[in-house]
Amino acid sequence: MRLATLPNGTPDGRLHIVSRDNARCTPAKAVETMQSAMESWDELRPALEAEYAELNAGGGDAFDAAQALAPLPRAWQWLDGSAFESHSDLMDAVFKMPPKEKTGRPLMYQGMSDRFIAPMGDVPFANEEDGIDFEGEFGVITKATPMGTEATAEDHIALVVQINDWSLRKLAPVEMKTGFGWVQAKPACSMAPVALTIDELGDAWRDARVNLPLNVFWNGERFGAPCGYDMAFSLADLVAHGAYSRDLVPGTVIGSGTVSNESYREVGSACIAERRGIETIDEGAAKTPFMSFGDKVRMECLAADGSPLFGAIDQMVVKA
Repeated sequence: MRLATLPNGTPDGRLHIVSRDNARCTPAKAVETMQSAMESWDELRPALEAEYAELNAGGGDAFDAAQALAPLPRAWQWLDGSAFESHSDLMDAVFKMPPKEKTGRPLMYQGMSDRFIAPMGDVPFANEEDGIDFEGEFGVITKATPMGTEATAEDHIALVVQINDWSLRKLAPVEMKTGFGWVQAKPACSMAPVALTIDELGDAWRDARVNLPLNVFWNGERFGAPCGYDMAFSLADLVAHGAYSRDLVPGTVIGSGTVSNESYREVGSACIAERRGIETIDEGAAKTPFMSFGDKVRMECLAADGSPLFGAIDQMVVKA
């Protein structure tokens, strides 16, 4: 099943069913909003699946992804992991940090959740000098998840999503030194227009990971296509970690962290900081700048046969 949210003048928008080819859509009959769907997911899913089958048989209106909001425009909770060790190991090497001890615990922080930015259009920032960076990620939206969930964590994943976790790199070190976590360095994230149930990924859902490349383009030039499989901790592991000491409310969004592979020199990267890190190690200094106003970033994950999945995040950075 594929779901999207279109604007209707309210903060949460109107939930729509999207056809398997992402070409057509129709308002969901069973529920008005994505958040309401998450709150009664098990009860509503059969009716939503019946609507999905009806839409795929024909009918509906054209789906215009450029008009879509984030599938979940605002959430009660956003937890972002850092599950790709090739990325964190590279950053440690660049900053001459001792290698992190492998404790069996994923890295995770709680970030801004009251808004997820629509997938297309302009994204405002205050200052180019803050080090504007994109971060391509995969993520999940959970249904109600009780505290202590571990063995059954994957069963609590309702939907899989694609995320651009915007970062302000020059503010991050300042905030990290406080020991209080990020506020200014981590503004709102963007989300691709279509959220998928796990079965839509078919064989590409492997070990609770998205076993597909995330294609990233900066100003029309290919920047990277790292595969989402190479996670030290799966998306289900991240759900279990987040639920260790708390219930996860319906509609909790959990991110994978920047998609990264050990072969980053060959496949490229999903964020500028990683490329700058490679340049620092290989050439002695970072050469690639961070983003400037007017720059564009596009991210899209396609199925193995080239068909669309989440749709694209396609945005321009502008002066606030």
